[in-house]
Amino acid sequence: MSADTTTAASARPDTAGTSPGGRHLGLALFVIAAAQLMVVLDATITNIALPSIQTDLGVSDANLAWIVNAYALAFGGLLLLGGRAGDLFGRRRMFQTGTAVFTLASLLGGLAPNESVLISARILQGVGAALAAPSALALITTTFPAGKPRNTAMGVYAAMGGLGATVGLLLGGVLTDVLDWRWVFFINIPIGLAVLFGTKTLVEAERHPGRLDIPGAITGTGGLIALVYAITRGGEHGWTDSLTLTSFTSAAALLIGFLLLQARTTDAMMPLRLFKDRTRWGSYATMLFIGAGMFATFYFLTLYMQLILRYSPVKTGCAYLPFSAGMGIAAAVSSKMAAHVTPRLIAGPGLLVAAVGMFWFAALEPDSSYPAHLMPAMFVTALGLGMSFVPLTLGAVSGVAHQDAGIASALLNTAQQIGGALGLAVLSTISTSAANEKLPEAASTLYQGLAAKDFQLVAKAAEALTDGYTVAFLGAGAMFLAGLAVTALAINAGKQHHTEKPAAAHMG
Repeated sequence: MSADTTTAASARPDTAGTSPGGRHLGLALFVIAAAQLMVVLDATITNIALPSIQTDLGVSDANLAWIVNAYALAFGGLLLLGGRAGDLFGRRRMFQTGTAVFTLASLLGGLAPNESVLISARILQGVGAALAAPSALALITTTFPAGKPRNTAMGVYAAMGGLGATVGLLLGGVLTDVLDWRWVFFINIPIGLAVLFGTKTLVEAERHPGRLDIPGAITGTGGLIALVYAITRGGEHGWTDSLTLTSFTSAAALLIGFLLLQARTTDAMMPLRLFKDRTRWGSYATMLFIGAGMFATFYFLTLYMQLILRYSPVKTGCAYLPFSAGMGIAAAVSSKMAAHVTPRLIAGPGLLVAAVGMFWFAALEPDSSYPAHLMPAMFVTALGLGMSFVPLTLGAVSGVAHQDAGIASALLNTAQQIGGALGLAVLSTISTSAANEKLPEAASTLYQGLAAKDFQLVAKAAEALTDGYTVAFLGAGAMFLAGLAVTALAINAGKQHHTEKPAAAHMG
């Protein structure tokens, strides 16, 4: 494909009634950005509330992680179907439907009387997010013309994606401390209702003929769930456990079946032609590694601050402010740089900086200082990650054919969510093993020591857990370096500021 262009098809408005740069587009972008913030925020807002949820509902240690991963897997596993549904049935309609489902699921989660209902609500939230998120980005790519208007819109959208995770941690801490853990779900209700009301400003995009790839959705999502379950169970019960091996076998069979179906199905959920473009598949692969490292980073930092440093939920949330600042600054800068510098030269250095931040975290001790260690490491990591989001978002939709805009954008979100679920499963397994080598059942021992006020036992458990967390941070740093390698080798798009030649020149 042309190295520095985006398609005219993607650039032109879906309807004649939309005027680029007008007040209508400003309102539409506000609605889309609010929905994106809500969807991404919910991937992390429950993290800080997990101890309170566990105590209130009596959730087992094994099931606690599924409150996080149930959302990520449903969201990531069904995003491709959501993207195609938007192309077939109308992006505004799917945006509205997804937002409504998400809002109702948030109400169910807030009212949940037990862990089963809560996990079910998290799955339903993921379904709603999967319908809304791809249509949100597609509405931008088919409305804003290539160049500065689209780069600005993408910058706002990407900033929501980058900041949402951090804002979720901050807001989750405040709501849990000041009100109750149930408010991490109730907070979505007014936001969702406001977004639904604001969708009146959006103009429905044109629809495309075709069918939904239900077999693809079943095999793809089922394979991912089986894979994450296998990784999680393997860490708990051993890699030769019969159910672990069965889960790995099922995952392999389902995912291979998914790829075969995508190669042979006319209306494939994930058209393999999208991967013929180096920049596009490179953007997806890099985002997979970013998700793997970033989700695990939030998870382990939260545990470190609450369990080792004994921070309250609200203090933990406030401690993430350097992440918000770094993400916001870097997203704004990289959005402006996109018109002058190639994506590879923005995302690559950003990932290197993020990896440096992770290796800084890997030097944590049970008594590390927040101002001298945690705060600067957070800011450096956030700067690096924030520099990566905008160029990768642009790379994912660069050169895409008009009818594939929804599915192309869905794949980027899919990569981040699935990467997050897989990364958390792998790194939590590694972390637990490292901690248990120093002290068997280190987490349980910490709680026992705190209950008995045995501070010597608490110190010993804290040292073991910190050792496990630092191993996970090293793993997350390795994930970012892997993303850097993919960026350097695969992403070859040029500066994103020209108007494209006809889309047909870049099909496939």
